[in-house]
Amino acid sequence: MTTYAVTYEYADDSAGLDAHRADHRAFLRGLHEAGTLRASGPQPAVTAENGTPVPAGALLVLEADSPEAALGMLDEDPFRTQGLVTACAAREWTVVIGGFA
Repeated sequence: MTTYAVTYEYADDSAGLDAHRADHRAFLRGLHEAGTLRASGPQPAVTAENGTPVPAGALLVLEADSPEAALGMLDEDPFRTQGLVTACAAREWTVVIGGFA
């Protein structure tokens, strides 16, 4: 298995995110218990150095056979099924130091 860093960008919908957060976290907890999700957590909205706003989102660390498989594991995430994730990308991550190595 390969490690993938998956990034989410969230819709600007605080009420929707709040309404589905418990189900989203329960879904991710299931992936963690299955051993495929190593870690996850939210990232706040920020402003890039060039002044461009970057929306709130999340970083998820998954073990999968391919980037497509990593994203496929998240297809049923309630945040995604409810349209609360506006962008999602998986990138291979070669960990050389730290707890994930």
